[in-house]
Amino acid sequence: MAIKRGVSLYSYQQAQFFKKMNWKDMIREVHDNLGTDGIEIIDESTIRDYPFPSEQFIYDWNNEMARYNMKAVTMDVYLDVHQFRDHVMTHREAAERLKNDIKLAARLGFENVRCLCAVPIDVIEMALPTAEKYNVRIGKEIHAPFPIKSNKLRVKRGMMPINPRMVDEIINLRARTGSTHVGLVPDMGIFQHSPSRVAIEYTKRHANKPEAVDFIRENCRNYDDEEIVKVLNEKYPDHGLTRMDISRMYLHEPAADPEDIIDIIPYIVSIHGKFYDMTEIPGKPGQYEDKSIDYETPLKYLKEYGYNGYINSEFEGQRDQQDRGIENLVDEVEQVRRHHEMLKRLIGE
Repeated sequence: MAIKRGVSLYSYQQAQFFKKMNWKDMIREVHDNLGTDGIEIIDESTIRDYPFPSEQFIYDWNNEMARYNMKAVTMDVYLDVHQFRDHVMTHREAAERLKNDIKLAARLGFENVRCLCAVPIDVIEMALPTAEKYNVRIGKEIHAPFPIKSNKLRVKRGMMPINPRMVDEIINLRARTGSTHVGLVPDMGIFQHSPSRVAIEYTKRHANKPEAVDFIRENCRNYDDEEIVKVLNEKYPDHGLTRMDISRMYLHEPAADPEDIIDIIPYIVSIHGKFYDMTEIPGKPGQYEDKSIDYETPLKYLKEYGYNGYINSEFEGQRDQQDRGIENLVDEVEQVRRHHEMLKRLIGE
C-alpha cells in the first residue's frame, strides 16, 4: 500500500472568501485536476450552520462526495472555550463539544477528527468512548513549535509549546486504553528549517528598516534569540519589527528531526501537508518545491517504514500576501497543483 494524497479545503480559503469557489467547486477541483480522492475540511469554514447543520447540508455533502467517489479523510475541529460567553468551558463541557463533533464527522463520512495541540488529554480521553462507538479516530496535531520527541525540545523563548510532552501523552493514552481510535496528526511545518520567501517579503514590507530583516537572516546562527533582539535594537533603532516578526525571521532549525517520524508512524491518523510557496526547481521545468520545508527526507522515511495514510495539502502562503492589492493575490489552485506534483514525485506515483 502507498501513501495517499488529499487536500484540506482550507487551502482555498481566499478563493472562498472572494466567492470564486465554494466547497463543491473545491471537491471537483481535487477530483478533476489532482487525480486523487482525499478531502479534509475545517468544520466552521465548510459546514453551514456548524455545529448543528441542517439535514439538507448533510445530504448535499454526502451526495457530492459520492458523486465523485471522494474520501472524507479528516475533519479539523476546534474547541471555542468561550462559546457560552458567560464562562470559560470546563473540561467536561469541552469533551461534550468534542463528542458532538465526532458524531457530526461520522454523519459526514469522515474517518478522523483533528484536535489542536492545546486540547487537554483528559478531554480527549473523555470523548474516546464516543470515537470508538462511531468509529472515528481522534488525532491530536503536532504543530510547530511542538517536537515529536520531548527530549529534542529546541524552541526559543516566546515560542514555547504549552506541553512539550503532548506526543508522549497520546502514545501513553493509547497504550493504557488499548484504543486504536486516538492518534496523531503531524504537520509538515515541524520540518520547516527557514522562513518562507513570502514571509520574508511580507515582513520587509511592514518593517521601517527592511535591511533589519536581512540582518536577522544573516546572523540568526551567531546570536541566541535574546541577543539578536538586543543587537538589532542597537544597530537598527526604530526597525519597526515586533517580537513575533523577529521570531519568524530568526527560524533556522526545524521543530523535529525527519527521522523522529519513524517511531510515530503507527499512531498517525493523517498528515497535514503544510506549505507556503511552491516554486519551480532550477533546471527542472515542471517540478516544484517549498524551499523552506524539508519534504523529501520525512517522505523517504514514511515510504520506507510503511505509512499508508493520507497527506493532505494545507496551503497557508496566502496569509503573507493578503496585505497587497487583489490583483497581486496568489493563485491558490495553482499552488495546490504544484504541491501535488511534488507529492506524486516524492511518493513515487
